Amino acid sequence: MRSKLLLLSIIVIAIAGFFLAGIDQYFSLAGARSLQADVLVWRAEQPLLLAAIMFAVYIAIAALSLPGAAVMTLLVGASFGLGWGLLIVSFASSLGATLAFLMTRYILRDSVQARFGDRLQAVNDGVERDGMFYLFSLRLVPIFPFFLINMLMGLTPIKTRQFYWVSQLGMLPGTVIFVNAGSQLSELNSLSGILSPMLLASFALLGAFPFLAKWLLAMIKARRVYAAWQRPGKFDRNLIVIGAGAAGLVSSYIGAAVKAKVTLIESHKMGGDCLNYGCVPSKALIKTAKVINQQRHGKAYGLPGEIPSFDFRMVMARIKAVIAQIEPHDNIARYTDLGVEVIEGYAKLVDPWTVEISLNTGGTQRLSARSIIIAAGAQPAVPPLPGLDDVGYLTSDTLWDALADQSEPPRRTVVLGGGPIGCELAQAFARLGSTVTQVEMLPRVMIREDEDVSLAVAKALTADGVAVLSDTKALRCEQDSGTKRLIVQNAKGEEEAIEFDTLICAVGRSARLSGYGLEDLGIDTARTVNTNAYLETIYPNIFAAGDVAGPYQFTHVAAHQAWYAAVNALFGGFKKFKADYSVIPWVTYVDPEVARVGLSEAEATAQNIPYEISRYGIDDLDRAICDSQAEGFIKVLTVPGKDRILGVTIMGAQAGELLAEYVLAMKHGLGLKKILGTIHSYPSMAEANKYVAGEWQKSHAPEWTYKYLLAFHRWRRG
Repeated sequence: MRSKLLLLSIIVIAIAGFFLAGIDQYFSLAGARSLQADVLVWRAEQPLLLAAIMFAVYIAIAALSLPGAAVMTLLVGASFGLGWGLLIVSFASSLGATLAFLMTRYILRDSVQARFGDRLQAVNDGVERDGMFYLFSLRLVPIFPFFLINMLMGLTPIKTRQFYWVSQLGMLPGTVIFVNAGSQLSELNSLSGILSPMLLASFALLGAFPFLAKWLLAMIKARRVYAAWQRPGKFDRNLIVIGAGAAGLVSSYIGAAVKAKVTLIESHKMGGDCLNYGCVPSKALIKTAKVINQQRHGKAYGLPGEIPSFDFRMVMARIKAVIAQIEPHDNIARYTDLGVEVIEGYAKLVDPWTVEISLNTGGTQRLSARSIIIAAGAQPAVPPLPGLDDVGYLTSDTLWDALADQSEPPRRTVVLGGGPIGCELAQAFARLGSTVTQVEMLPRVMIREDEDVSLAVAKALTADGVAVLSDTKALRCEQDSGTKRLIVQNAKGEEEAIEFDTLICAVGRSARLSGYGLEDLGIDTARTVNTNAYLETIYPNIFAAGDVAGPYQFTHVAAHQAWYAAVNALFGGFKKFKADYSVIPWVTYVDPEVARVGLSEAEATAQNIPYEISRYGIDDLDRAICDSQAEGFIKVLTVPGKDRILGVTIMGAQAGELLAEYVLAMKHGLGLKKILGTIHSYPSMAEANKYVAGEWQKSHAPEWTYKYLLAFHRWRRG
């Protein structure tokens, strides 16, 4: 810090000396004319010394962002002509600009990024991706101040060597014009005489050149990746979509809605994982478990508390009935009526435009399309535990059929994983009467959330009878005389044996990547399908959306991505849209629920983003008290001193519903003051949003106003 202050002091002193000593008068057009005769004499006597002095002075002017660079360029041109003048100015201006760039980076970048990192993230990403094109454009168009470009680029992640050579190349046309104009220095009345409207228009056209070049490079790159393939003369379809989960259904629906000829290919069940194995059945199970838990704690509602008896088969039958009731929203008949051709089979890409379908009814079919969207989804990840296959295990996909015919829930259940799915299933089965042990390798469950949230979730799970073993590593599975055991290593490094009847693996999900021909086409499939901001793969006509593309594994994000994939696939030749992940909400349906959007405390701290916290305890809310659900909190992160929302975490009943107001506010730039000024029904859980906004308002009310108000009302009383 001391060195930064020292450098800043030197710069300030140098700039102040420049003006106080009256040096600035020589860098006007009149001042340059007055020096021209002496400079020409010097040029005749000592040209190398004059060139060196002008070179050094030019660097100093550019580095310190002093006025006079344009006049200096003219003077150099008048002294040395176009050839040597261009050489001197081109290198001096580029070196001076680079020094200004480096000084700005050294003094300001860290503090600016720390304070405005969240708002600058998109800029930083854009500069890393297209920074050279933007800089080249700015340098070509002289209407953008030279010093301002240097300073702004110093705040970005662009590399120094890139900044230097792009600046030198981009400033070259303008330098030629100004140096050449120096030969008529004595005839110039103002600097505006150099830049005619026609010349400015020419510069503007030059400024568009980088974007034309970018388009040309993209076209060349596309021709290169397509070079090994024979493009069909015509296409059977406008769009082929592989996978009928959330992303596939939405993208095919959008395609049909704009009258494109669309084929949707699904090898198994319409609706994908969410309808058949994930969101829908798990939430149905959670609801039943919640009702049973309420019966068990009936005294909280003025009723006798009793342990209800039930047939577990009826619980599982209800889940199937729920799926069946929702299924028509996603079935083949509905999408056929919407104009989508649905084919049941397994799709494989044979070239960038052609899909071979192994039909479920037997045989194969080939179809070509101008664009293809891969929406194959994800599947449960299974850890490589020794003995796991021998003892048998269930996943969030398989447990619904495996347990459907059991009259009772599993007596002893082990849940591997402390993420959202693991926590939801552990709590639900515990409430249904199973003895549940949850094993998490990391120090705490729900590791993506703040520590206070994780601790609250662990407390809720424990209260429902779940034995939560965090910081515990699963080592192997064993079976002896029909008794199944999971061997774990606890936080002390000791081995323990956990007996179980059912083991559920809930350690995450992995994208479905194999079997679709992606590897044969050279498409990167490390963890997900690698795509750009437009959801394009290396082939501009092949897109990916949903879990298979990442970075989020949420049904609503899959549907969100589907819009971008479909629109870019059908209209990308005219206009493309970058997928927007700026406001992504998610909910974990434990009881009480956990909902979040934007930054958590931990994320803000890790990214060096300053924040303030406004917190409201839901135990104080009238409606929560009426419902005997008075637990949890709302935590809102805001910009220091402002009401702009950076992130929200809610833990409590109906947290997922309460979050919607904050998602809307963040999406449309509304702050806590707007929420405070909104009428909320009484009594409702939504009032909690208004009260947390009130907490922010109280903490930001100036103290002096209360003193004056007190005096005012005392005066009014007489």
